[in-house]
Amino acid sequence: MRKQNVVLIGMPGCGKSTTGVLLATIMGYDFVDTDLLIIKEEGKKLAEIIEEIGNEGFNKVEENLCATLHVKHSVIATGGSVIYGPRAMENLRNEGMVVFLDVPLAEIEKRIGDYSQRGISLKEGQSIEDLFEERRPLYLKYADIVVNTTDTELSDAAETVVGLVEEEWRKL
Repeated sequence: MRKQNVVLIGMPGCGKSTTGVLLATIMGYDFVDTDLLIIKEEGKKLAEIIEEIGNEGFNKVEENLCATLHVKHSVIATGGSVIYGPRAMENLRNEGMVVFLDVPLAEIEKRIGDYSQRGISLKEGQSIEDLFEERRPLYLKYADIVVNTTDTELSDAAETVVGLVEEEWRKL
């Protein structure tokens, strides 16, 4: 059975939201950003939520939202920490084709800049490099498709993702 959605996972700064909007436009799909759903549900910025309830609390909020998310014909851009929620990832894999937008650490650091305002779920004393090393194996574990978008215009990355997703759908 063909999965109804495309789910984008990856580090903060890899281009999930921007690529997701382009992808949805190309495919004629709706666009869903789980970070924006959390902000709307909680009534606060991600950084404020993390500050108030901590990383583990935030991860539970994100997991609960993504574990119960049911949409059709949508591109879903997830938060970078969604891979910590097994229930969330199980649901997202059932709901759609999971695409890991893989970008090297140096590029992530360049794109993020001052990450204190981004609402990134970092443990005390953890660097972006530590986070990258911790998360990358999880992104690879859950991905149906891996696309490196480092030296690619986001519109080209979106076209590449469409081609790969359609190729995978033909196999199902």
